[in-house]
Amino acid sequence: MATTLDEYNRARKLGNKAVQKALSDGRYPYLHALDNMIESRISMPEVHVGTMEIPLDLVAGTVTKGRQESFAKNFMPILAPETEFGTKWILLYNYQMEKGISDAIKCLEFMGKFYVIEGNKRVSVLKYLEQPTILADVTRVMPPLSDDPEVKIYYEFLDFYKCSQIYNIRFSEEGSYQRLAEAMGLTLDEQWDEDTIMDLKSAYLNFSKAYLSGGGNAFSITVGDAFLVYIGMYRYESLLGALPEEIKKNLSQIWQEIRIRANGNQIAFSEEPQLQKKNVIPIIDSIMKKPTYSVLHPLKIFFLYNGDVTKSRWINGHEQGRKELEEKYPGIIKTLAADCMATEEEFDEAVDAAANDGADMIITTSPIQMEHALRAAVKYPNIKFLNCSVHLSHSAVRTYYGRMYEAKFLLGVLAASLAKDHRIGYVSTYPICGNIANINAFAIGASMVDPDAKIYLTWSCLRDGYWREYIKENDLKLVSGPDLIRPTNADNEYGLYSRNDDGSISNIAFPKWNWGKYYDLIVQTVLNDAWDAEVADNKDKAINYWWGMTSGVIDVAQCDIIPYCTAKLINAMKKSITADVCNPFDGELRSQDGIIKIEGSPRLTNEEIINMNWLNDNVIGSIPKFEELTEAAQETVKANGMPIVSRGDLIGS
Repeated sequence: MATTLDEYNRARKLGNKAVQKALSDGRYPYLHALDNMIESRISMPEVHVGTMEIPLDLVAGTVTKGRQESFAKNFMPILAPETEFGTKWILLYNYQMEKGISDAIKCLEFMGKFYVIEGNKRVSVLKYLEQPTILADVTRVMPPLSDDPEVKIYYEFLDFYKCSQIYNIRFSEEGSYQRLAEAMGLTLDEQWDEDTIMDLKSAYLNFSKAYLSGGGNAFSITVGDAFLVYIGMYRYESLLGALPEEIKKNLSQIWQEIRIRANGNQIAFSEEPQLQKKNVIPIIDSIMKKPTYSVLHPLKIFFLYNGDVTKSRWINGHEQGRKELEEKYPGIIKTLAADCMATEEEFDEAVDAAANDGADMIITTSPIQMEHALRAAVKYPNIKFLNCSVHLSHSAVRTYYGRMYEAKFLLGVLAASLAKDHRIGYVSTYPICGNIANINAFAIGASMVDPDAKIYLTWSCLRDGYWREYIKENDLKLVSGPDLIRPTNADNEYGLYSRNDDGSISNIAFPKWNWGKYYDLIVQTVLNDAWDAEVADNKDKAINYWWGMTSGVIDVAQCDIIPYCTAKLINAMKKSITADVCNPFDGELRSQDGIIKIEGSPRLTNEEIINMNWLNDNVIGSIPKFEELTEAAQETVKANGMPIVSRGDLIGS
């Protein structure tokens, strides 16, 4: 039978092992001291939180330097057992085994981690015994507010803590606590009831056990990050009362989603269609051969729209593309569409019906549908799911969109060549990721033709504001309006148009989404077995088709009103774009606040273009705040992502 001395020596062995590992890795081997970490602690305000059970895995060090080198980083002892320290540790161990340690330690909490003032050996003993928590008298050290992401996340945690008094659910991404509350049907502005808190603690504990036992500790994200991925796929309610075996089974279906999250939600942008699979060994090719589609075995594609196809410009365009696709492949491809799938119940019923009918692919055309599509993709892993969006990173649902900024760039060139007073109106839809690039490309194109051109920006999604009134109030004669014509009750206020003195509208040009071509190219990747090859080429990344003019999915339609010499200019510029000779985001770039990129710098990356959060220096207007948007617009922004506006990207800032 092991003696208490044996237990101490085992703990010491763990400590010495941790010291050697840290030294070999070039890291500090002993306890971190908070006073060494933040020299300005004395000037930071402190708030006494009270006495509570705290997670032992969040006890990260000591406050002062005095006891640092008595412990390894993992709080295991490293001094000899015959020392006074060793003797006291052994006595404390005996007390814990006989009666149980009940005295609270004293500690400071800083940025969600705990640093011990009094009770280091108690922490050491209980950590050795693998106890989950320890009683502690906690005082919080408040860091100064800043733009540091970790500080922002910490203050979001404080809002969460006020509601829940839960310490151990930690995230590494801004907005995560809000997303957790929304997944639970709650807000961070109210105190949660005791049953809700107990349910969350239980759900999180059960998930943690299943996640870590399944190898989750190999990922460089918090358990909370993975928890958020899980409830995004399976709903929070599914964890309430769930058995460990059920959670493990569900996790086995979404490890790739967690890998993508651990990899920083990276997106592999496919800039051109991959229409042929890579060469493979013939015998393997024959084994893995996908079914050949024919009239007897057609490729079945279901389109699920969240709105009315007869009222929505956007949905109507996709519907025309669906019809073109089926016309091109008569009998080989069978498509069906369902619109007005606005609720989760309607969506799920439509997916179930499609699956029962043998669907091979389900296409959703709004980022608002992504959450529903994700859950459906987990339920039906053999169906290919797509969502028309650009900023959402998931493996279960492939995303697709178009480089519309290329067309907007040409429209900016065209507008500036026709604007007699150098003033051009621009109507934008939503301040979502990817859309700011359209505004800037238009503005850059205009300034390349006319250095004095000014772009008057307005939005069609504002709670208090009407873009037509803005255009009239500023007496703008040339306007880049909504991209698409209404399917019913059509008017001429779309694309690039002029407002004539007699009140009439003259259409000049408009951007084109060639959805029939887009869906044709997507289908070809399936027919040619290139679909799966893209997954192998982009390990641990989400795949987004981001095709443009070169692929023929984006274009600019020009009306006869355009002077022939101006049309020649636009066509020449278009050729330079498709040849990758000209790009609006090459060379020097200037925002309203300063220089973004100096001459000679590399072209902006796809990520930089999509996450653009600034407006070009010749734009008059601003990016609206979330609370300024209509409720419908807020839903779209929440689903697709809104660029965080800051000055942090400026040269020299």
